[in-house]
Amino acid sequence: MAEQTDSIQRVALITGASGGIGRAIAERLSADGMAIAVHFSGNRDRAEEVVSTIAAAGGKAILVSGDVADDAAMTTAFDAVEHAFGGIDVVVHTAGQMILKPLVDFNLDVLDKMVRTNVRGTFVVDQLAARRVRDGGAIINFSSSVVKIALPNYAAYAATKGAVDAITLILAKELRGRDITVNAVAPGPTATPLFLTGKDDATIEHLGRMAPLERLGQPDDIADVVAFLAGPGRWVNGQVIYANGGVI
Repeated sequence: MAEQTDSIQRVALITGASGGIGRAIAERLSADGMAIAVHFSGNRDRAEEVVSTIAAAGGKAILVSGDVADDAAMTTAFDAVEHAFGGIDVVVHTAGQMILKPLVDFNLDVLDKMVRTNVRGTFVVDQLAARRVRDGGAIINFSSSVVKIALPNYAAYAATKGAVDAITLILAKELRGRDITVNAVAPGPTATPLFLTGKDDATIEHLGRMAPLERLGQPDDIADVVAFLAGPGRWVNGQVIYANGGVI
């Protein structure tokens, strides 16, 4: 990889970068030469580990924080990134909640909280990204393959991710003429703490065998897709990319 100077180094903000997929994306985009803003909401220690790992590998990274659904907090986060690095080229929005239960039993207060984080949070982050990302940049949201494969217990979560799909596809068209791509990545079953928590071994084995490749995805599998969209994939725009090993 050619060495980059500060004047041309691209800058990426990754929300939820203390989590499994978010961390893999932060480390991968840093390895690709970008300066990284590691966003977290609740777990500062894990986020600091990501920054330290990137720095130890010779990269540049800062911490930013805030509730993704709070426009004032996220405005402050975007301001901090621009102050530190001079601008923003890529926004990857991985932050979200996944709460599973049959629709008939789902607590509506819990539903409201998940909608706030997953739907309003995407809207807030995308609104700021659309205003701040420099021409030639990329906005990458996170959906889920469960929108398409419709597993039981996922009604509430899938509904929020269906909203993410709609926001993504429409924003791509609204940014006509800006040379900014807007896409969503929709992982399938992926071995992260968010996915594995609360599932027994038999369930995990079953979900892992859903893909023709007969394994769970790994965070690095998803980071590879994001790296393409954030870098050379300039002709992919207004798409939901199902990164799930072939699950249908």
